[in-house]
Amino acid sequence: MAEGPDPEKRFDDSELLDMSQGDPAQAKMLRKSLETLAAGHGGDALKEMAQDVLAGRSSLREAANVSAYSDQLIEQARPMTDKWVSMSEAERDAVAAEGRRAIAAEQEQIDEERREAAAEAAKKSRHDSRGWSLY
Repeated sequence: MAEGPDPEKRFDDSELLDMSQGDPAQAKMLRKSLETLAAGHGGDALKEMAQDVLAGRSSLREAANVSAYSDQLIEQARPMTDKWVSMSEAERDAVAAEGRRAIAAEQEQIDEERREAAAEAAKKSRHDSRGWSLY
């Protein structure tokens, strides 16, 4: 059974941002993938790895160097790799376009969340002058 998060060390999304070359949409998708693995979709080894990373007990880079985890990742990716190799160039282009659409949709959601947060902050920063007096 995995222990709880280390209070001195917490998961930092900046690692995901770094790994995704500064693209917040790709970083968010990587986090969602970790959350999917942590829920058990991918087997016990990947569940443990993702839970450790999300709890801050290990960085994703450290976890990728653990052979039990990397071996399982390779095993899980094999069917996708085989499928990719068997696809025509047009099919690969279609899959790549779908990936770009998914990233664009994620970025739009991030942008919308930022707009909503800015609007909320602007509302809170206004005051209605009740209780204010110059005298």
